[in-house]
Amino acid sequence: MAARIDHLTTSGTFTLDGGTWEVDNNVWIVGDDTEAIVVDAAHDAAAIERALAGRRVVAIVCTHAHNDHIDAAPALADATGAPILLHPDDRPLWELTHPDRAPDGELSDGQTITVAGTELTVVHTPGHAPGAVCLHAPALGTVFTGDTLFAGGPGATGRSFSDFPTIIDSIRDRLLTLPPETVVRTGHGESTTIGAEAPHLQEWIDRGH
Repeated sequence: MAARIDHLTTSGTFTLDGGTWEVDNNVWIVGDDTEAIVVDAAHDAAAIERALAGRRVVAIVCTHAHNDHIDAAPALADATGAPILLHPDDRPLWELTHPDRAPDGELSDGQTITVAGTELTVVHTPGHAPGAVCLHAPALGTVFTGDTLFAGGPGATGRSFSDFPTIIDSIRDRLLTLPPETVVRTGHGESTTIGAEAPHLQEWIDRGH
């Protein structure tokens, strides 16, 4: 059976720089009836575990370490035995939420994670966070972008550990070079495509200055 993509939305809060906001997060599960990976274990480990329906979890992949994307990761790891994987540049952010629990492994640019016979390639896309990554699955025609690229533009860069020119470079050089029909599955909100977003790069640059 080929890998499929399951999706659930979980709700909670995002906290950084002394502020807290209510947020809805996309949690993506990629796999078949036997095994899966979880992209961003947000808010509700029990709901994610129910969606997994007993499948073996190959890995819990963190697109970045803002608390709303990782708050349920340790509980889900404990429940499933799966390793938590994070790019090392985001360890300072991770430790704001989980000071007593380190990730189990590191993500690196170009690394591949295989689940249900399908390869996902790690693409390091700093800017929203130093260790932000996307996961490109060519066989599924999709890229999981976390908070790097949304329908309508880049992720936010107004808070600590973020940088607008860096996220623009990441999107231009690492994401907009993907095939235009590639579906962009984001950390919040609706999906889009590379082709729908690519024409607006200059608008984003102008808006960000």
